[in-house]
Amino acid sequence: MLWIFTKYAITAAIVVLVSEVAKRSDRMGALLASLPLVTLLALTWLYVEKQPADKIANHAWYTFWYVVPTLPMFLLFPRLFARFGFWPALGLSAVITIVSFGLFAWAVRPWGIKLL
Repeated sequence: MLWIFTKYAITAAIVVLVSEVAKRSDRMGALLASLPLVTLLALTWLYVEKQPADKIANHAWYTFWYVVPTLPMFLLFPRLFARFGFWPALGLSAVITIVSFGLFAWAVRPWGIKLL
């Protein structure tokens, strides 16, 4: 049980750190947020918990493919925020991401990449 709390504490501390840095510097906050910190943590936790190598490798492989369709949201959110405000922009960004993900999963399927 202590291990679970340790994982939560470290993971939460990183998220808080990123948000605190972002308050002080847009660029540094964005740089930290763009780093694959969550993925690195997940890979580390999987390794430390002695998961099979193929499970760890698959996590990295699928993370790559799942990140690609999120990129349009990052480009569109600033415009949506300026036009509609924060909450509508956040909701529209989520819809954009879901649609992008569906289209992307459909587009890569002919190459044997099954995301859904």
